[in-house]
Amino acid sequence: MSKSNWRARAGTRFVCEKQPAHGRSGMVVSNHPLASAAGMEMLAAGGNAIDAAVATQFALTVVEPMMVGLIGGTTCHIRLADGSHRIVDGMSKVPLSGRPDMYRSVPGAAPENYTVEGRENEVGPKAVGAPGSLLAWCHALRQYGTMSLSDVMQPAIRHANRGFTVTPYLSDCIKSAAPDLLDDPFTADRLLPDGAPLKPGERLVQADYGEALELIAQQGEGALHGGPLGDLLVECMERTGGFISRRDLTEYRVVERAPIRGRYRGWEIVGPPPPAASGVHITQMLNILEAYDIARLGFGTVDTLHLLAEVLKIAFADRARASGDPDFIKVPVERIVAKAYADERRAGLDLARATNWTSGLETAGLLPAEGADTTHLTAADGKGNVVCTTQTINSLFGARFIVPGTGMVPNDYMGTFDPRPGKALSIEPGKRVTTSMSPMMAVRDGKVAYALGLPGGRKIFPSALQALVNLIDHGMELQEAVEAPRIWTEGPVLEVEHGIPADVRQGLEARGHKLQIMPTVAGGMNAIAFHDDGSMTGAACWRADGAAAALGGGHARAGVRFELPR
Repeated sequence: MSKSNWRARAGTRFVCEKQPAHGRSGMVVSNHPLASAAGMEMLAAGGNAIDAAVATQFALTVVEPMMVGLIGGTTCHIRLADGSHRIVDGMSKVPLSGRPDMYRSVPGAAPENYTVEGRENEVGPKAVGAPGSLLAWCHALRQYGTMSLSDVMQPAIRHANRGFTVTPYLSDCIKSAAPDLLDDPFTADRLLPDGAPLKPGERLVQADYGEALELIAQQGEGALHGGPLGDLLVECMERTGGFISRRDLTEYRVVERAPIRGRYRGWEIVGPPPPAASGVHITQMLNILEAYDIARLGFGTVDTLHLLAEVLKIAFADRARASGDPDFIKVPVERIVAKAYADERRAGLDLARATNWTSGLETAGLLPAEGADTTHLTAADGKGNVVCTTQTINSLFGARFIVPGTGMVPNDYMGTFDPRPGKALSIEPGKRVTTSMSPMMAVRDGKVAYALGLPGGRKIFPSALQALVNLIDHGMELQEAVEAPRIWTEGPVLEVEHGIPADVRQGLEARGHKLQIMPTVAGGMNAIAFHDDGSMTGAACWRADGAAAALGGGHARAGVRFELPR
């Protein structure tokens, strides 16, 4: 279906704000141009997609310090040139000293409210979970990359030491978190000099973090997980009442998992398994949608958005019953992704009226309180290797302090666990974080066609679903698919972006949806499309500082040489 057809049929128009990039030899798309350039530097030097992705990840810790860091969590989806997929799970864990009653819940708080007294699970040292990001990145590079850790870290080290220009997006993030950031002298000095957030155009230099990166480049991940950086982190924890110990750092293990594979209209959709919820529930929702002619219903129509809202509520009702670390809770994956279960759930769907959904599963769980502030990158090398990876320190600026002497901002992942004992998501030593991270790939006839992902907490996998529907059902081009207006709900409120027209919003309200208009639903998606002629398109959307960088050109034609005139 052409662009003009789906727009005309839907009666909905939107203008893409960014331009895609095109190339044949490599592509890197991330939520900051300097990070994309870091990955492109590796591809230009002959590295593969894994080299490029790890370089981009390290650079993002410098230029997006509000979103990602070495003391965080990662879900990485790698497709190798042989067509095999694997998920590298580097998600954060409950510290080994964690206890179900380690926090005091606020009296009278609703079951879905994880707030505790003093916000100890959100801000400060007691909020920090055992990190896995650095180990996951180094594992991916060691197993599947071609370059040294020192080489891929050079762009990040350079930007930390020399500084970079603050964007309006980063400045706004500092302003949003300012009340907490001001409580930590190290963070306040760096991000709020003279008590005011850094302004767009000012330069952010992080020399201490540059030194930490240089130490990792020399010593590897052991610099944090058992070495001098880890000693400084543990010393900080012991001094301030935090829970991370040396054992948490030295005994953490990265896990490689087999992905979830679903089928939708002849496509294979590949994504992460539990503890990620994305692969399971995106497959579930596509199974339900497969019975409807989404293309005929049209993009952005009342019919299509109503249908999307209902399948989102179904997925979240089931996720609330069955979600968690598979080492601690039985997640009925086979039942959720079965076509027969989709038939059961679809039977209760009213095309004319919004429904309040309950779960069709028996496992008793509860939705995690995920932070929405994350980042994502997608990379490919033109040789068949593709990396799609999401990483975070959970909330905006994580636990909102800097570990002295390191420049590192730790995560606040303990806020994603239920602080009440006896629940599916209650705190248990070593339990991994449940996540909505959705590094997804769509495969057609055995060849990868799309790789995409984004930040946004619980809104991640619903937004990834919508992008896949945009591409497969509505025939959008990649730039349109990542920038198109989105919706989100887990019931009863349906969030819609400003790009959804007033008449469509009125139609949704007439079907019983209670609407809330939002400036954004989830964060900056970035994606790569792979074409039959071997070329690639990269796209990043307006919701973040994203940029696509492409490697075109190539080596000189065989036999060509330059000779000076005699």
